[in-house]
Amino acid sequence: MTTTLPVKISFSLPDGWEAAPPDAVGAPGAAFVALHPASVDDGFTANITIAGRMRNDSVAMWQIAGESVQRLGQAGTVEVVEKKEVGPPDIPGLTDSPAVVQDLRLHTTLRGEPLELLQSQVYLGMEDVKNPAKRAVIEFVLTAKPTQIGDVIEDFKTFLRSVRPAEEDSA
Repeated sequence: MTTTLPVKISFSLPDGWEAAPPDAVGAPGAAFVALHPASVDDGFTANITIAGRMRNDSVAMWQIAGESVQRLGQAGTVEVVEKKEVGPPDIPGLTDSPAVVQDLRLHTTLRGEPLELLQSQVYLGMEDVKNPAKRAVIEFVLTAKPTQIGDVIEDFKTFLRSVRPAEEDSA
């Protein structure tokens, strides 16, 4: 079932990307999915997903990114290629807090065939101003085959720079 984000955000998709219903493309835990149809390679389409949830703990973003590695490891082998903190210049409009970026190499299967995928994951925490013990954690993920990544990684960076808190509806 498609989920909703715990906070409202706005963003712009780069040219060549199309929104797709998460449930219809096999991403039921996502709140949003975008596909890059021009990148289709042997049945796999590069994609961007957005998911999020509220956290009531003080687990560091670094550790939350590690939880993703454990979760993905249930479907195949996962290698952390790089993991780093990035600041507001990399995602300028969303928060003053640092985000965690991790790049992964996944070995899984698609329709019974071996498949190698690369993921660039960005984890961003947004504290509840009324209750700092609560925070929303938003996950932005680019998934692509190694043959596709060069064509879509700059688009993902452009997409991330476009993310902003959504304007509150005025009553």
